[in-house]
Amino acid sequence: MVMTPEAQILFINGVIVAVAYLGIYPSLEHKTLNRIMTIDLVLSAMALTVAGALFWGSGTGFTLLFFQTNWAVFTIITLMIMEIPCFVYFIRKYGINLFDDNQD
Repeated sequence: MVMTPEAQILFINGVIVAVAYLGIYPSLEHKTLNRIMTIDLVLSAMALTVAGALFWGSGTGFTLLFFQTNWAVFTIITLMIMEIPCFVYFIRKYGINLFDDNQD
């Protein structure tokens, strides 16, 4: 099965979001915004690394609704779009306060 470049990155991002919100984050003993953000930074870097390994220097263009972009911008924007609803659901489910300065 041949997937378009956009579909490849969307699949990679989907797997990363699923593993994060169905596996990693729920298994944290202390669910705090700082811990989630730290892990999310690592997972975002992993998404960019995998996408870069596939498309860096290839000149492949990516269509993002009404404009063309490169692999890095496409990866970051689509990862954000996929992750925001999961993040909102997760913080509501576990009662994580976004504005509490006393988190670890």
